Amino acid sequence: MTTLQRYVRRPDRAVTALRLRLETDGLRYRKWGAEQLCRPGDWLVDSGGDVYSVAADVFERTYREVSPGRYIKTTPVWACQATSEGALETREGESHYRAGDFLVFNNADQSDGYCMSRERFLSLYQPDSGA
Repeated sequence: MTTLQRYVRRPDRAVTALRLRLETDGLRYRKWGAEQLCRPGDWLVDSGGDVYSVAADVFERTYREVSPGRYIKTTPVWACQATSEGALETREGESHYRAGDFLVFNNADQSDGYCMSRERFLSLYQPDSGA
């Protein structure tokens, strides 16, 4: 893994989100090459047609509502490009990546991570000029 750099979400890249407030054992789904779990209280997020879940505590700490049902990520992330393929354990399950994809972490200590394609990452995030 190369050195992590700090990025921020582009301000015009809001998501639509809904909290899973149902009596359920959770919602299981397949994404990123493995089974994922959305637990009661977690958030279902639609980011420009890319739908996934975010753990409740992570969503509440990293997103802010900008209009009813619309949220923007307000905290920075730390990311780097993967040099080979692999898998990353996430809060929701396992996420598989390829060389060139971005490994993204909500925390500078490389915890609470996820991955996404280079194209998608660069469309959503920009280097943090205030870092």
